Amino acid sequence: MRQGQRLVTLMEVAILAAIAIVFNQMTPFQLWPNGGSITLTMLPIAAVAFRRGVKPGLACGLLTGILLMLLGGVIVHPLQALLDYPIAFAALGLAGWVRLHEGQSRSKQMWLIGLGLLVAGGFRFLAHYASGVVFFSEYAKNQSVYLYSLIYNSSYLVPEVLITLVICGGVCWTAPQLLMRRARRG
Repeated sequence: MRQGQRLVTLMEVAILAAIAIVFNQMTPFQLWPNGGSITLTMLPIAAVAFRRGVKPGLACGLLTGILLMLLGGVIVHPLQALLDYPIAFAALGLAGWVRLHEGQSRSKQMWLIGLGLLVAGGFRFLAHYASGVVFFSEYAKNQSVYLYSLIYNSSYLVPEVLITLVICGGVCWTAPQLLMRRARRG
């Protein structure tokens, strides 16, 4: 990658991580007392991942997760903090393993966006799920801690993935260049 292209990618990662933080702060209400809200935070991270690939997507998610943790994340243990913030949000960068390009039909692009978001959202879910099972088991009360973590984390992650899918799908139909992988020159 040329030096100029690397700089543009770094700037894109930083700007979209900042937008993800703003989207996270624009939560109209906190769904759960210990974290977990339906936000648009996934959207900028997914855009970087689709546009630039896995590594920039991971970097954008990692940066977002670290900043969210530092800006007031719920922390009960250092390992929990890593799972719920840097690891979970970096996982969203995995959406970039699918390649969107101009030669594909719109329906194929939509399938790839859905597949990428499903995989990325699934890995984010696994990080939050593990954190819930290990570090938030006291909130399960009389039910299985595994079921509790499944319900708790699904209640906000499934809608967030679906909202991100709908918006990315709309962008793909109206302004696909915003999600297309940039061709390397030279």
